Amino acid sequence: MEGMPNIQGSLFRLTKEQYDAIMAVIRDSNPATEQGAPDPYTTEKFLEEVYTTAEQHDRMINVLRRKKNIILQGAPGVGKTFAAKRLAWSMMGEKATHRTQLVQFHQNYSYEDFMLDYKPADSGFELKKGVFYSFCEKARQQPDLEFFFIIDEINRGNMSKIFGDLLMLIENDYRGTEATLAYGDLSFSVPENVHIIGMMNTADRSLSIIDYALRRRFSFIEMEPGFQTDGFKRNQARLNEPVLDRLLSTVEELNHRIAEDPSLGRGFRIGHSYFCGQDSVDLDWLRSVVEFDIVPMLEEYWFDDEEKVSDWTSRLQRALHP
Repeated sequence: MEGMPNIQGSLFRLTKEQYDAIMAVIRDSNPATEQGAPDPYTTEKFLEEVYTTAEQHDRMINVLRRKKNIILQGAPGVGKTFAAKRLAWSMMGEKATHRTQLVQFHQNYSYEDFMLDYKPADSGFELKKGVFYSFCEKARQQPDLEFFFIIDEINRGNMSKIFGDLLMLIENDYRGTEATLAYGDLSFSVPENVHIIGMMNTADRSLSIIDYALRRRFSFIEMEPGFQTDGFKRNQARLNEPVLDRLLSTVEELNHRIAEDPSLGRGFRIGHSYFCGQDSVDLDWLRSVVEFDIVPMLEEYWFDDEEKVSDWTSRLQRALHP
């Protein structure tokens, strides 16, 4: 192969061998470029898969572009995690999974898991990079592309401890601003092309309440049950099953009652995903959803009102029979 040319300036000539050698170096530094082209992903595909409205889709994207950090909140079953991945794909216009990262917070999750930690090594201790630190490094290598860090059950962990000195750096106004981290005296910034999508369960009373300092760094978007969306109705019509229709009608009545309950509210409504993912309606499946998913939830919601639980259990069971 010929020697490399003088590449000072803007224009210079490369042979094919020289070009291939340069691209090999780039691929070694960015393994994701070796993958085949990701499948395209459109707004229409999002609305086909995620039972929400076009208006809500556009609102989520606009808020995420402006704020950089959002939290999708709602009760179990409204499809928060399912929607978060597809929202990222919709913004990218393709299923570029190498530009997304999914983690789940829990009570033992720490700053050390998230950012940096000292780990034992042969020579003593060495600084190990956490998942978010590494993700930001990857995003920094491709500043013209958008990257999405997705956090499931974000309020199940101690968010103030997990984010630590990142609190300022994740703000939209401080993206790209370098600050010295407590660990290792390292300089670090969150790239402008990194978006954070968190998911928060609003129906679990045992989970942490997000404090104001964290809350003001995220925008909160409520995920609604999608029973009345065009996509869900099309799927319901395709299944064409009277038993399912009756049960869904009863669940919507139940949701209205839950939303009006002063001790509960809109964030406790039953989500539509319990009734998704089936190619045909099976009565055993519907019975299982009622018995093992919905009724236990009602028993937790109205733990001090057995009569109300019994009444709605009977209504749901009656909907399963002609």
